[in-house]
Amino acid sequence: MKKLLSALLAALMLLTLASAVAEETPATVTITSLDASGAAVELEVPYDPQRIAILDMAALDILMSLGLGDRVVGSASTSLSYLQDVVSREGVANLGTIKEADLEAVMACEPDVIFIGGRLSGSYDALSEIAPVVYLSTDSETGVVESVRRNATTIASMFGLEAQVEDLMAGFDERIAALNAFAEGKTAIVGLVTSGSFNVLGSDGRCSIISVEIGFENLGDGDVTATHGNESSFELIVELDPDYMFVLDRDAAIATEGAQLAQEIVENELVMGTGVYANGNIVYLANPAVWYTAEGGITALDIMLSDLESELLA
Repeated sequence: MKKLLSALLAALMLLTLASAVAEETPATVTITSLDASGAAVELEVPYDPQRIAILDMAALDILMSLGLGDRVVGSASTSLSYLQDVVSREGVANLGTIKEADLEAVMACEPDVIFIGGRLSGSYDALSEIAPVVYLSTDSETGVVESVRRNATTIASMFGLEAQVEDLMAGFDERIAALNAFAEGKTAIVGLVTSGSFNVLGSDGRCSIISVEIGFENLGDGDVTATHGNESSFELIVELDPDYMFVLDRDAAIATEGAQLAQEIVENELVMGTGVYANGNIVYLANPAVWYTAEGGITALDIMLSDLESELLA
């Protein structure tokens, strides 16, 4: 009888504990996200969502770093090797691309939440009819590292995993500091090569980490740049005479068939007469697809810094 009573009491205690835990676990959580116009908004999303649709590679990168890749039921396509364990997994639906979502496929995978990036801001309203849309981005004024930390914390808060973020971000500040020490007092031009053209990038968009956080003086700064920079000429490189030149090959990043390599376009007669060429200081970013399509992820940040460290600190 005593054993039976003890067992009943233990069972009652377990039920009480389970009930208390259930009461403490919220059904939803409110996060800060962006709306279709890119303005910050408070967004209510399911807590601990089980079915996730991915239309942004930086968000997928963070989710995988948090150990949540198995929650993904559909994803945009990507060539990035470090994301293939999820994107190519059997049962993960193809949802289109990070520029053009397949709305029917998104709806069919019945997500609890959808992650997008800036390229799909125009589809925000349509996607919001399917599930809450989490739209996160990097901010050049805040800096890429702090943007990644903020976005990782936001995503982690949806699962109660905030405590993991600092461990995942460990070491990045020190690596930035080492690159910053190298860049002190040095000038640079940051360029994007696309369709045979050379576009100069300012410090307000792509590759901003090179000037904003690492500290090269960006000689291309001026008016706010367009999405792909301001179309320029190679005479400008001669005129500005930078200490360093960083080149992002957009055609390689998106695998444009038949495109010339950036090096073939950049290393022309004019550029080959400059000091930056003579000194071997033209840096072709080794992983352009990461820089162009996945900035904002934790693994992406590691790769981007490694691209710079291997050229500048080796």
